[in-house]
Amino acid sequence: MELTLQIKNKAGLHARPAAMFAQKCSTFKSSITIVKENKQANGKSLINLMGLSIKQGDTITLKIDGSDAADAGAALKKIVDDKFGEE
Repeated sequence: MELTLQIKNKAGLHARPAAMFAQKCSTFKSSITIVKENKQANGKSLINLMGLSIKQGDTITLKIDGSDAADAGAALKKIVDDKFGEE
């Protein structure tokens, strides 16, 4: 499945929200790839996520493949929609 989300929190995906996102991704069996423009990252890797330099207003696409893809998509969408608990 693919899911497109816009990052709304002011600081974007800095260390704390990126760690939260990677940790949540790691709880699922599905493979999770984050795409920003022409770059891709393994959603379960904090270092890879930080390398995307995701900022407020950026649009990312989640590519989720596996038996729990729907659950993963819903959980990750909630984290992004809740602005990573920052605001």
